[in-house]
Amino acid sequence: MDRLQSMRIFSKVVEQGSFARAAIAMEMSNAVVTRYMADLETHLGTRLLNRTTRKLSLTETGQIYLERVRQILADIDDADAVASYSAKKPSGTLRIYSHPSFGRSQLAPLIPKFAKEFPDIILDVRVTDRNIDLVEEGIDVGFFLDLQKIDSSMIARKLVTSEVLLCASPDYIKKYGAPKNAEDVSNHKCLNFGYDFMRDNWAIQGVRGQPASPKHIPIHSCVISNNADILRECAIAGMGLVLRPSVMLGDDLSSGRLVRLFPEYLLGEVAISMVYPSRRLLSAKVRNFVNFISANYPHPDVDAWLAKASA
Repeated sequence: MDRLQSMRIFSKVVEQGSFARAAIAMEMSNAVVTRYMADLETHLGTRLLNRTTRKLSLTETGQIYLERVRQILADIDDADAVASYSAKKPSGTLRIYSHPSFGRSQLAPLIPKFAKEFPDIILDVRVTDRNIDLVEEGIDVGFFLDLQKIDSSMIARKLVTSEVLLCASPDYIKKYGAPKNAEDVSNHKCLNFGYDFMRDNWAIQGVRGQPASPKHIPIHSCVISNNADILRECAIAGMGLVLRPSVMLGDDLSSGRLVRLFPEYLLGEVAISMVYPSRRLLSAKVRNFVNFISANYPHPDVDAWLAKASA
């Protein structure tokens, strides 16, 4: 007995609601369909369908078996698609979205490397902090911070963790001194993102390795902006303290343009995820891009930028 063919015929019989219609859909004779179904039920030792002269209905066992069969057939079709796509040369336009925090400092250096490996793929890259709908806007792959809303129907693969850091430039520290403790931040100039929840205070979760005792430290902002690049440039210029995820700081820590303050404190984390509509039947261009990016971020729970700065 061909078990895979029997599963396909069983699924088609249920879908069509009759042996005759299933036989027509699969271009078989009614007798062949009937024989396959009989052999399948004999093999399983149970009845899958209740038959009358007017209609078919699933038995309780048949309903359970159908759910598993449909999943098995979908997985087989997916495996066939992967093999088929891998034999084709990836081409066409690949539409990519990224939040600016990841796109400008992290995705940008990877784009030329991917393009060199897959020269027949045209890359259409959009970088914006606007929360977009991938399907509605025809985007193949997106890079989101967990601060953004991600549709639950999407596949979200965590790429990396970015720790929130408090930093200042060497010039600022030389001129004003570094804060002596967390509470002393209130006495310094701050460069702040324009979110209401952090406009007047910054949250400090506690000291590493100790029971959490979150504090909200009042701050005095000398610059407020909705653009992370502006805050970063102001921090490098020595205008004040900045509280940003490490992904937004580029190579500023390793180069010494910015100095990390209070590394013993936990200030929060931001996860960065690669998001795409479905893992099934991905085109060759999307599958190769997803695999390429994943290979560059093999440790999703490690802050790659802090590790680089500490190297």
